[in-house]
Amino acid sequence: MNCLIIAAGRGRRFFSQTDPKPLIRLLGLPLVERVILTANSARLNDFFVVSGYNGERVRHALDRMASSRNVRISHLINEDWEKENGFSVLKAKTVLNDNFILIMADHILDESILLSLKNRSIGEDEVILAVDYNIHGNKFVDPHDVTKVLVEDGLILDIGKDIKKYNAYDTGVFLCSPAIFPAIEESVHRGVGSLSGGIRVLAQKGKAKAADIQDAFWIDVDDDMSLRKAEGQLLATLEKPSDGVISRYLNRPLSTRITKHLLKTTITPNGVSFFSFVLSMLGAVFFFFAGYIPLLIGATLAQLASVIDGCDGEIARLKSRMTEFGGWFDAVLDRYADGFLLLGLTYHVYSPNKDFLIIVIGFLAILGTFMNSYTADKYDQFMQRKLGRGEHYFRMGRDARIFLIFLGGLVNQPLSILVLIALFMNTENIRRMLALYKSES
Repeated sequence: MNCLIIAAGRGRRFFSQTDPKPLIRLLGLPLVERVILTANSARLNDFFVVSGYNGERVRHALDRMASSRNVRISHLINEDWEKENGFSVLKAKTVLNDNFILIMADHILDESILLSLKNRSIGEDEVILAVDYNIHGNKFVDPHDVTKVLVEDGLILDIGKDIKKYNAYDTGVFLCSPAIFPAIEESVHRGVGSLSGGIRVLAQKGKAKAADIQDAFWIDVDDDMSLRKAEGQLLATLEKPSDGVISRYLNRPLSTRITKHLLKTTITPNGVSFFSFVLSMLGAVFFFFAGYIPLLIGATLAQLASVIDGCDGEIARLKSRMTEFGGWFDAVLDRYADGFLLLGLTYHVYSPNKDFLIIVIGFLAILGTFMNSYTADKYDQFMQRKLGRGEHYFRMGRDARIFLIFLGGLVNQPLSILVLIALFMNTENIRRMLALYKSES
């Protein structure tokens, strides 16, 4: 399905930005690029982008994006970009003859909104607007600036920023038939050149419908404050259901702060994975030296590597750079890092007294660790089926294991921590096997 994106605005309300509004960066990506990538992940393929203010620069940036991201982008130019947004929509009249999705370039939203909307049936003379009925609890909306909608029995009765009676907000996402173009032209003849004016014309004919977005996220990024709100929400979505307690309450809050800075650079997710691996290996080297200071340095490096290890996935998701190789590469490096860290810790404990029991404990810790990683995918899939995607569940994994190493180094109790890792990892593996066994019996 085609997708029309309105990206003609200037963005006068951004005091800290000099870029044209579509190119203002949100966590490493221009707003318009983030919108296109979200739409593309919802299986929208052909994009028609209307540019206006500083249009040549916007088009040049989009051409680079189209090449690097392998998406199809066609340019439409609105020289009258200072007029109401309906004039930008009309630029697509001659090129869009079938149903299409219409999005604003400054509206950041959940992919689920697009997936739901594009699968709806629509008459050849209708338009469906995705609306948000949460008009009292939506902290991302400026009630003085948002476009309001009055809906009754799924039909839009009125729309506008200044209407007194309303029960929903306009999210700026539409499923349109070509009927939107003559409706806007009729509105222009009435003296209103906005897209909302065209929707009002269709509403008066009973041809404008509303689709509830449920609890999905959206935000109109119109100023510096809304940009910060959008950043906060996108960072909040990085938390995974499989995150352990240490990841959720310690590592993730730290890694997202690091990620915000890394997004401003050209560093790749795989580069972050490798750097984390190097830190872990350096920590393991320190374990081969006797004494408290090398132990503390090694344990601290291991914990730092564990925090940074979360940044690769965060960068990949925020920049839409997820690849199968990247996930596999990170997992392989983690296994090597785990092995060397526990080998170094075992040697650190074994070296002073040469007790063979320590080798046995170290072996059990390494074995439990590797089996813990091996059983993780199967267990995660089971829990997601059982609880549903997005629901948190208990899982003791790498975050807890590395944090135990850090604590052991901090309090100078490497043997105790080695015993705990061997005990906890193998117990966790048995617990997972029992959980899956009971689910099938």
